[in-house]
Amino acid sequence: MKTYTAKTVEEAVKLAAEELLIDENDVIFTITDEKKGLLSKKATIVVYELSDAIEFAEDYIKNVIESLGISSVTTKASLEDDIIRITIDTDHNPVLIGKNGVTLQALNEIVRLAVSGKFRRRFRILLDIGDYKNSKYARVASVARRTAKEVQKTHVDVVLDPMPSDERRIVHNVLSDFSHIATESSGEGRRRAVTIKYVEK
Repeated sequence: MKTYTAKTVEEAVKLAAEELLIDENDVIFTITDEKKGLLSKKATIVVYELSDAIEFAEDYIKNVIESLGISSVTTKASLEDDIIRITIDTDHNPVLIGKNGVTLQALNEIVRLAVSGKFRRRFRILLDIGDYKNSKYARVASVARRTAKEVQKTHVDVVLDPMPSDERRIVHNVLSDFSHIATESSGEGRRRAVTIKYVEK
């Protein structure tokens, strides 16, 4: 975390980008002071590193879980493919996962909004509890492959059950090399689902 001051926010961001040797669009910052007077202009920003966002996300989810009366919370964070991944372990994992992962998905959204709001930029965050997500990904991939083979045989498109964005991504990736198969997401919010389509070419 470091402070930069210039005449405008844009100039302060440029200074930070030049010093950190990164693109201006990649600077994570908040404005702490900005004056736009006729005689005096000054803007001060606090620039954060990605590690600050990851640390904030870990602390935030711990506080949320502990506020639910669940103690012994441990987390482990990593950055993979521009996604902040946080694995969580507690004495009440099933409660935090919820039926069909609904509670886990809600916790994921809460943390994503909190981090994006704090650092004024969009972050991709993925929470996992007790390896639930990895197991779910394996099941989703299996269903996708099996359904795609049926579509190849029957030439009849199939709409899978609605699923969150990370699971839809698994379907798209798994079927990307299937011959005569295309995938398309449609719908809004929790009803967004993947359609597996037969294509001639």
